[in-house]
Amino acid sequence: MTSDFDIRAAPPAAGEPPATDGVPAPRRWLTLAVLLLAAFMNLLDISIVNIAIPSIQRNLHASYADVQWALAGYTLAYALVLITGGRLGDTFGRKQLFMVGVAGFTVMSALCGAAQSSGMLISCRVAQGAFGAIMIPQVLSVIQVIFPARERIKALAAFGVTAGLGTVSGPLLGGLLTQHNLFGLDWRPIFLINVPVGIFALAASAFLVSESRAPRPPRLDPGGVALSSAALLLLLYPLVEGRQLGWPIWTFASMAASLPMFGAFVAYELAKDRRDGSPLVQLSMFRRRAFGVGVAIAVTFFLGVTSFALILTLFLQVGLGFQPLHAGLTFLPFSGGVLLASGAAARLAPRFGRGVTMTGAVVMAAGMAGLVATVHHYGAAVTTWDMVPALLVAGVGMGSVLAPLADIVLDRVPVQHAGSASGVFNTSLQLGASIGVAVIGVIFFGLLGSQSAPAASAVAPQLRSELAAAHVPAPLAQHVIAQFGDCLHARLVATDPTVTPAACRLPGGQPIPPAIGQVVSGVGAVAVRHDFAATLERTLWFQVGVFGASFLLMLALPRGAGRRRPDDTGQDGDRTIPAAADVTVG
Repeated sequence: MTSDFDIRAAPPAAGEPPATDGVPAPRRWLTLAVLLLAAFMNLLDISIVNIAIPSIQRNLHASYADVQWALAGYTLAYALVLITGGRLGDTFGRKQLFMVGVAGFTVMSALCGAAQSSGMLISCRVAQGAFGAIMIPQVLSVIQVIFPARERIKALAAFGVTAGLGTVSGPLLGGLLTQHNLFGLDWRPIFLINVPVGIFALAASAFLVSESRAPRPPRLDPGGVALSSAALLLLLYPLVEGRQLGWPIWTFASMAASLPMFGAFVAYELAKDRRDGSPLVQLSMFRRRAFGVGVAIAVTFFLGVTSFALILTLFLQVGLGFQPLHAGLTFLPFSGGVLLASGAAARLAPRFGRGVTMTGAVVMAAGMAGLVATVHHYGAAVTTWDMVPALLVAGVGMGSVLAPLADIVLDRVPVQHAGSASGVFNTSLQLGASIGVAVIGVIFFGLLGSQSAPAASAVAPQLRSELAAAHVPAPLAQHVIAQFGDCLHARLVATDPTVTPAACRLPGGQPIPPAIGQVVSGVGAVAVRHDFAATLERTLWFQVGVFGASFLLMLALPRGAGRRRPDDTGQDGDRTIPAAADVTVG
């Protein structure tokens, strides 16, 4: 789409390197604000639903499996479409695809909020994830195109911060919207809030975002789409659903089968490149050490980021019994640390390059170790204030990594492959997040079961005393005490918390008398706090190891990765900025 004027009519100011599309600086930053608003909306929706699970179950009479599919369907659709979404932007125009993604995401958000059944909610969530995957790759692609190299680090830093805050802000915003039951709509505002935001982003992008596409628009690659989708589905579906299903043998067979499927995808893409030069993923990008190693770092780092947000949310809400809003507010020091560090990292990265991300990985590992020490010291009595220092340090580390990482990965990628590179980078983040959540689920819930016996023993004297005070007959009290540990273990390892385990019923299926139920419930909450504290303390060592591994991978980055010379315009042997004829203002 073209306008009444061509950007070639707008020469750069004297002494200023030309902007990559001729868009004036103020407009570039307004464009960035619109792009990041849409990105935040999408990233928030990945985690915001967790808070509202009980409300959705109650309101839609949904099973726990239904709600899990509402979560998993979004994740799977998002991961499967990301690379294709990026390539479509290269071919048909990044502004056009961005607006399609925003419009579809907004409509599906409205339908999710209006869902009258669990089936409708699940189907709309799947479509919402697919539209999000069309929208998000265009964000990084447009940033690559409209910002000159000396400004791009700041723009990509803002995207990194948005990704981090979107990941950890779900509990806070979800808690605010759900707990206050706005307009009597219960859980529905967590989706409906996207509607005005999406409408604004759509209208603003129509005026602010410049259209761009690859200088030589690549042909579509349906074979590559099919093979990459099959490979990702074989890997991600069992990771997302495995724990809920008890890890049957087919989940491991599916993950194993993904390896030859990825191999077939690589072979096909190489042949497609030789045949017509239009593969879905330009594999030659991986020959650049910064890109290949950077993608590995993104996968590894997000193994720890998303899984940390999950286990801390579980600890705060299920373990400590915090209300959604209280749990969300506990994340604020972490989010504050991300914001504080990101600005500093964006200024320091052009000078120190990979040193900034390496420092950030070490600092984040130290923050996780500090949280381990905090929980070890305070145990089940830990409070939000006790966790503030460690969470702040961890947030500073995360901001220091996320701010420069996208710039390191995407620097020097030719504009011809900007969409494909953006899709690969975003897929690597989602892949790391999915693997991390699956692995941490196995570790965390496994440890919950193993720590239930010590937790039950710790509260046994209190249980005995309170049963006696409630005048429960001695034989029945003894039976309750003996069965308490088994009931606690069954509750903690249950995949569906809405079902009462057999170990928590009296002999013959008799209903539990109210007096006994009240005592067991109160003492059980104390035992759960003990169990969750011990489990979190041990599980967080996974995060320490992951961020330590991220640091080691960063050593493999080129020494000059992320650095900028004062006169650096981002041009090298591959043209990374488009000619004026490639971009029009519409």
